[in-house]
Amino acid sequence: MASTTTQQHRRRAILQLAILLLASQAAMLSAAGACESATFPAGKSYTTCSDLPTLGATLHWTYDAADSSLSLVFTAKPAATGGWVAWGINPTGDGMKGAQTLIAFKQTGAYVVNTYNLTGYGPLGAASTPIAYEATELAADDGADGTMRLYGKLQLPKGMVTVNHIWQVGSAVASNAPAKHAFGQENLDAKGSLSLTGADAPEAAPAPVAGAPLSGESGDMETQAASSPAPSGGKPSPSPSAAAYASSPVLIVLLALAGFLAIV
Repeated sequence: MASTTTQQHRRRAILQLAILLLASQAAMLSAAGACESATFPAGKSYTTCSDLPTLGATLHWTYDAADSSLSLVFTAKPAATGGWVAWGINPTGDGMKGAQTLIAFKQTGAYVVNTYNLTGYGPLGAASTPIAYEATELAADDGADGTMRLYGKLQLPKGMVTVNHIWQVGSAVASNAPAKHAFGQENLDAKGSLSLTGADAPEAAPAPVAGAPLSGESGDMETQAASSPAPSGGKPSPSPSAAAYASSPVLIVLLALAGFLAIV
């Protein structure tokens, strides 16, 4: 009888240890951030990522200093089914007005990514308008848990390594164009300063490029005015094998515990 009781106590202690290990692993994955655990279709990978501070959004990117190009994927959940997601760079300020923006949404059932130069506060049109940077490789698809992924590549001016960027989500598309977004605090705070090299450095955002196109359809994505924070860097995006390796020690311990329980 005493032996049976001792075995029960031992098993209970081992099970409690296993639960603690699992909780610890979950906490580690949570601390790592959503951007580090993201996966993309074959052929798409990025060197740096950042969990953006609002709207549950993430940004992955690769900045090629040699040719001043920025390849990126912005991921966020639209405010409602049938909505849209947007990301852009503002070369003239820190809000939405003046932003050179990419917006992903569906037109007649198929994803499109339009470019918009947000020169004002009027409604957006169904067609793209010119922006200050050459935009290529534009695409969008469905991500996990109802998110939408916006892909693109921007050709930036030489030496532009710190930018003011904005992001946003909307709930509807009307007449094949993104409809007005909400103005909750999360929406108003969806902006920041980003170091494209991934380093945290107190650099100012670059001045507008002379001769850059500033005409186009007006937008209604304006946010509150606020002082620009110091540029934030990103985190190196781990490879899938690195993520698997990080969790393997816990799995080994759990298997050992399971074997021990089978013996006792």
